[in-house]
This record gives sequence, structure tokens and C-alpha cells, in this order.
Amino acid sequence: RLEMRNFGVKVSVIEPGYFKTAISSVEILEKNYLSAWEKLPEEIKASYGENYLKEILVIVRKMQKSCNSNLTLVTDCMEHALTSRFPRTRYSAGWDAKLLYIPLSYMPSALTDVL
Repeated sequence: RLEMRNFGVKVSVIEPGYFKTAISSVEILEKNYLSAWEKLPEEIKASYGENYLKEILVIVRKMQKSCNSNLTLVTDCMEHALTSRFPRTRYSAGWDAKLLYIPLSYMPSALTDVL
């Protein structure tokens, strides 16, 4: 964003939360995790343990339940950034982006790591 400023290009950053899209599909994510797991050498699998993969898959399923299906929240940010005379530097789309990620960005890294 800052590099483009010298060329007179205004860049707005759109930071969406979790939305239901093809990229967040449980089936695709599980398939990708399982594929990556199968390609790992046995010693790496052993160091992570079989529970690691199971826990990741549980997290993926839980995340899917909290995904927002209203993609207009993101496209409205895009529209505003493209058509506004004075677009914002950053746009946060979705309740999770506004209520979780913005406050976390102001906290010390040690605290956000724990959370």
C-alpha cells in the first residue's frame, strides 16, 4: 500500500472475517489437510502426533459453523473503496473482523498469542 503511494495510487485494504465461500468449504479444507498430512515424512507425523490432525479437522468443522454467508458485507466494502471520493485505508467486513481482529491488532503480541 505504501509503496504504491509514490506512484499516486491509493490502495485500500479489505480485511474480511470468515465467510462461506469455496475456499472455506469443509470438504475442500479437510481434503487439503489430509493430502498434506499424507505427504509428510513419518518422523514429522510422529512428532506432531495423530491427535494433531484430528484436532485440526475438528477446528475446521467448528469454523464452518461461524462463517458468514452474507458476502455483500465484503462486496459493499469493495464498492465503497472503488467508488468513494475519499476511500478508507482499511475496511473490515464481518462481525468477527470488527470485534475480534481489530482489537487484537492493538494488543501486545504475547497476549494475542495466548488468545
